[in-house]
Amino acid sequence: MDRRSFVLATGAGVALGCGSVVHASESGKDIVIGQSAVLSGALGPSVLLMQSGGRLVFDEVNAQGGIGGRKLNLIALDDAFNPATAQANYKTLIEKHNALACYCGVGAAPTLAGLPLLRASDTPLVGATAVVDSVRDKSEGVAYYTRANQQREAATLVAHLDTLGIERIAVAYIGTPGGEEVLAQIKQAAAKTKVAIVGAVPVAPDASNAAAGGKALAPMQAQATILYLTAGPAVSFIQSARANGATPTFYGMSILAGEVAAKLLGDQSRGIAISQVTPYPWDSSQADSVRFRELAQKANVPVGYHSYEGYISARILVQAMRAAGRDLTRASLHSSLRKLKTRVATLNADFTGGRITGSEFVELVQVRPDGKFLR
Repeated sequence: MDRRSFVLATGAGVALGCGSVVHASESGKDIVIGQSAVLSGALGPSVLLMQSGGRLVFDEVNAQGGIGGRKLNLIALDDAFNPATAQANYKTLIEKHNALACYCGVGAAPTLAGLPLLRASDTPLVGATAVVDSVRDKSEGVAYYTRANQQREAATLVAHLDTLGIERIAVAYIGTPGGEEVLAQIKQAAAKTKVAIVGAVPVAPDASNAAAGGKALAPMQAQATILYLTAGPAVSFIQSARANGATPTFYGMSILAGEVAAKLLGDQSRGIAISQVTPYPWDSSQADSVRFRELAQKANVPVGYHSYEGYISARILVQAMRAAGRDLTRASLHSSLRKLKTRVATLNADFTGGRITGSEFVELVQVRPDGKFLR
């Protein structure tokens, strides 16, 4: 099956009937994988990159004959980051298209909105991203997260700063409940070290107060600033902070697309580090990353952290589907996922023992002004 065979955003596709039990082994039936995610607007391009990485896996499986002789069919619906739309999408994917599993949802609120439907139908959700830890906790028994949680990321980043001897830090974070949750996690991590938080600046998601936030940073005299911001607000914040005399080293959490920020900042991006929860896609010592790049090049998919994350999540989903046996149902897939312990490149995924977050992988990389990353 070529990439055109995957259905995107329109809801078109093969309707497999209704009911909470999906038998993927039924003759003539594709295995439907559903996705409700933000595929448009400012966040759309990065999510589509993630989706394109997953398609590399699904295409390869289909070229090899599928799973149990059945092809994988990704049906993706745009929820525009709207919880009500996400809920409607999950209903369509589960009841109309009879999706065996859902893949790579995006955001805490859309995921929370879909949980009742996913739980009632026993449909697994694999590889959701940008979901705060409090919502992860509520999704126990439904979701399987392939990236480290934010508590782990915050603790790793603060511990690194402590190791460097940095004692005064500031935090710039998204001014939302989710951002407040991450700020609390950073404070909790700092309390276990010699690192003191000298100030915290909330920044609106639309960056409307980012310049004012950067100006507020200057008198704090922080040695380093942690950024829990997406690229646009982060760029405006950094530019303002430096224009007002602030000179900290900036450390972005993984939601900050470093390649985008670097291209917008130019030379001002020098020294910026990003904590990544996906392995380095350009690692030539890992067979998995080499294979990913080979497939990406053939399919004209940009190589980067977003596409590699989608690839890894799809690899984990496919491995669980294969391990579930020929009588592949939602229930058997859940059972398989709960027993899954695997490794993709340098990322260990372990969902045994009731874990819903399978990975603890976090590493820091530096971003160059040309948007490339250095380990």
